[in-house]
Amino acid sequence: MARRLTQAAEAAGDTTMPGIEHLETYIRRWESSRHQLTERYRMYYCTAFGIRPGQFGTAPLPPPKTLASNPAPVDSASPLNGHPMATVPALLDLTDRPMSASASLTCGEVGEPEVDHAGVGRAVVLAAHQASGDVEAAEQHRIGTATGDQLHADVARLARLSDTGDPAVVFADMCRVRERVRRLLARRLWPPEQTSLYILLGCLNGLIGNIAVRLGYPDPAEELIRSGWAYADALSHRPLQGQLRQQWSALMYWRGRFTQARDLAADGLRYLPSGWPGAALHLHLARAAARIGDADAARQAIRDAHEARDRDYTDNLVEMGGQFALSWATHHAMAGGALAEITDCGADAADELERAVGLYEAGPGDREDHWAAGQPLASIDLALTRLRSGALDAAAAALEPALSLPVPQRIAQVTTRLTVVRGELDVPIYRRSVQARELCEQIEEFGSETILARQAR
Repeated sequence: MARRLTQAAEAAGDTTMPGIEHLETYIRRWESSRHQLTERYRMYYCTAFGIRPGQFGTAPLPPPKTLASNPAPVDSASPLNGHPMATVPALLDLTDRPMSASASLTCGEVGEPEVDHAGVGRAVVLAAHQASGDVEAAEQHRIGTATGDQLHADVARLARLSDTGDPAVVFADMCRVRERVRRLLARRLWPPEQTSLYILLGCLNGLIGNIAVRLGYPDPAEELIRSGWAYADALSHRPLQGQLRQQWSALMYWRGRFTQARDLAADGLRYLPSGWPGAALHLHLARAAARIGDADAARQAIRDAHEARDRDYTDNLVEMGGQFALSWATHHAMAGGALAEITDCGADAADELERAVGLYEAGPGDREDHWAAGQPLASIDLALTRLRSGALDAAAAALEPALSLPVPQRIAQVTTRLTVVRGELDVPIYRRSVQARELCEQIEEFGSETILARQAR
């Protein structure tokens, strides 16, 4: 069955199927109803069985349709093989690629076209990807303007989607674009074209690493960010060096390695001391310093962040926005999160966090994008400051944006911070509170339906 699915994919022009061993695992899961069959594989099953999409799972199976008189040999290699995330079958099952347009639009009787409306949207997306691929193929010996512009547009789009889209879906799209860049780099190119592609590859590795953190895979995330750093460092591309130091610092912070997080942010300031990127690095430093217990360094870093933000600065990455530009809402949320870890700074922390929540609720400003988990994380930190001051009602109200977060956006950072809230509710003053017990139950229920929980099933 795995070989037949692979042959069906190849016949439709899809060369991104997992290897045979991974497919065998998927088939066992589908047949035991442990995982739902995605639209992409449903289409390939239909091709293998020789049936229309509307018949799948309902009609008696006719004799299988021959795919080809001499089917191409099955290549167990996949563009994701060798990728740090390829060893996580549960995640690969989430990163379904767009299906072939020819597989999504089928016909019934002659002259009576039957359209699978559920697959049309994905077919349109694939058609656009194929058009870009045709241009790429026509530019055999160089990277033409159309291909270069499209790749830059893709990275800019993914930088924004990384903050606003479904992490699992965005991860798959990032892998597709990265594979295209790698394919282009296999050609003999002029040095300037190679440099441009390596910069994009460094950006994509960093963005994919950031998504991997949110999906709960910190080890592959670190490997990806380190790979991106290797390109940026070799090219001495200061904007990318600073951005990757920021992402690496954030990863170390969420892993609980606060000294490393502080040192990485401090090193990043050598490359990006001003503007949005400089402010972000100062704030990462502030959060890490606060967790280490260096209150003076944390306060100074917050002041430095405000000053850096006031200094004009831009570069090609900042202009892409999304992951490469810090919104004012996230700026105040990070400052408030750092202050919340400093004794006797609860009031200042609450001021910063309330301002952040207000900015999130007002929506993105000019040239800004709001991270989907930004307001929930800010609201969690605000709830923590309320709990530590004894204001249980205010804490419960603050938690509402976090506890109502849709499942696809319930990333690892949110569940980690809610675990801290759960611990605060266990202190003696709240142990006999019915409201505290109800909040604990809500947090436990939230944790049972997250991205990580779904992958574990």
